[in-house]
Amino acid sequence: MTADRLIDRLDVTAYTVPTEAPEADAGLAWHETTVVVVEARSGRTTGLGWTYAPADAGSLVGDLLRTAVLGRSPLDIAGAYQAMGHAAHTAGRPGLVARAVSAVDIALWDLKARLLGLPLVRLIGAVRETVPVYASGGFLTYHDTHLAGQLSGWVHGQGIERVKIKVGEARGRDVERDLTRVGHARDAIGPHAELYVDAGGAYTRKQAVRVGHAAAERGVGWFEEPVPAEDLEGLRIVRDLVVCDVAAGAQGSVLPDFARLTPVVDCLQANATRCGGLTVWLRAAALAEAVGLEISGQGAPHAHAHVAACVPNLRHLEWFHDHARIESTLFAGALDPSGGSVRPGASGEPGHGLSFRHRIAAPYRVL
Repeated sequence: MTADRLIDRLDVTAYTVPTEAPEADAGLAWHETTVVVVEARSGRTTGLGWTYAPADAGSLVGDLLRTAVLGRSPLDIAGAYQAMGHAAHTAGRPGLVARAVSAVDIALWDLKARLLGLPLVRLIGAVRETVPVYASGGFLTYHDTHLAGQLSGWVHGQGIERVKIKVGEARGRDVERDLTRVGHARDAIGPHAELYVDAGGAYTRKQAVRVGHAAAERGVGWFEEPVPAEDLEGLRIVRDLVVCDVAAGAQGSVLPDFARLTPVVDCLQANATRCGGLTVWLRAAALAEAVGLEISGQGAPHAHAHVAACVPNLRHLEWFHDHARIESTLFAGALDPSGGSVRPGASGEPGHGLSFRHRIAAPYRVL
C-alpha cells in the first residue's frame, strides 16, 4: 500500500436475527439477536468489524465516531482509538458507546491487515497456531432433552470436550433446578469432558459458595460470575472458598474494569466486541499476564480468533452458540471448531479472513 492511503468511508448497518429457540440466562430472555456491522474502507479495500448490541450502537458510529476516524491513516489504529475516545467523552465510554467503538476498532484492524496483505494473526504476531475453544449454550429455556442433545452434539459429535451451560434459574432462587441441570449435563457429556457453568451474577456470596461446592462434586471446573461482577469482594470470597476457577470480565467496557477484576478472579474474561475492540482486548490480556492470570475470549468467536493466538496467557475462546450461528450465516470464511480448536490464518486470507454476505443478510436489516 502507499503511505498516503486514508480511511475514506465508514459504513454501518445492523441486522436482527431470530434465535433457533427461545434463549435465556440468569438475567435476560431473548428470541432474537442484533449484530451491528461496520465496514471501514480505504480505496478499494474494506475492513469488517461488528458488535452484538442494539441498533442504536450503529447510530452512535455514524453520529459520534465516524468523523473521528475518517481521513486518518489506516495504519494508525492506536491514534484512531484515541480519537474515538475523545469524541465519545461527553457521551460516556462504558456500555453502548464502548460497543460502537469496538465494532470500529475491529474493522480498522482488519482493514490494516488487508492493506498489508497479511492474516491478522501474522500482523499482530502469533504465539500459537491453534486456539482452544469451549462450546457454550445450555440456556435456561432449554428442556432437558434439548440440553442433552446440544451438549452431546458438541462433545461426541464435534469433539469439543469443553462445554458451558447457564445456571442461576429464577435469579438464583431455584438452586435445586440448577444443580439438577448440571447433573443432566454431566450425564450427557460423560465423565471426561470439562463442564463449565455461568451464573450471570445471580447468587449471593454464601449461596455461590454452596453452589460452587456442589457443582465441583459434579465435576464443574469453571464458575463464571457466581456473584455480580461489580461485587469485587464477593468474587474474592467465592474464589478463595471454592475449588472451581472463578471467572469474570465478560461485561467489561473499559480497561479499568479489567484492572479491578484481576485481583479477585482465577481467569480474566474479555469481549472484544464490548470492551473497545482488539486494541483494549490486547491490553486486558497484558494486565492479566502481569499478575499471572490467563485470559479467555468471551463471545463473538470470530472477532477473537486471531488475537487469541497472539497472547501467551490465553486459556481458551468461547464458541458461543448464538454468535457462532450468526457469524457462520452472515459471514463467509467462518472457522470450524471441530476437535476443540481453530487455526486462525491457516487459509492465508488477509485480515481476519471473513467477508460480509450482504445479500444473505438483507432480510434481517434494521439499520
